[in-house]
Amino acid sequence: MANRTRLRSVLTALALVLGALFVPGTGVLGSGASEAHAVTKLTHSQATARFSSSGITWSSSGGCSNRNVATCTSFDQLNLATAQGAQTLKSATGCALNITGGTETGHASGTYSHWNGYKLDFGKSTCLTSYVKSAFTYIGTRGDGAAQYRSGSGNVYADEGNHWDVTYYNCGGC
Repeated sequence: MANRTRLRSVLTALALVLGALFVPGTGVLGSGASEAHAVTKLTHSQATARFSSSGITWSSSGGCSNRNVATCTSFDQLNLATAQGAQTLKSATGCALNITGGTETGHASGTYSHWNGYKLDFGKSTCLTSYVKSAFTYIGTRGDGAAQYRSGSGNVYADEGNHWDVTYYNCGGC
């Protein structure tokens, strides 16, 4: 009888943990790139409202937000966890953040891509660069030579010269 009670307790705890891990809209389970599941997508206006409320700015070389134009900066189909990750970064760093790339066409493809809502580009600043290089772990260079840093939550920051290319596997501890 004691074993049955213990097993029931273990199964209940496991069910609670699994339920928490598979809540829709949470982005990615764990920090591995192979563990993707359903995500909540935002419209451009939902994302910009979140960014505005956190003091995050954005700019577009084309002065537009059309997802299908490479010179625009769009947030249509941005993952909620990606937007939350940017908000977490702003809160953690206190730096001025300006997003220069979102979900618009023209970026490299792949599962964890800009187009699929997992990436944002941030304009370079001394504040942001200092924070990333001191708070995150250097993990080597990407195939294109960009130095990469991994946050404690598993998100990856790549130094692409004039901006930071950030892959959000999760919200960064939101």
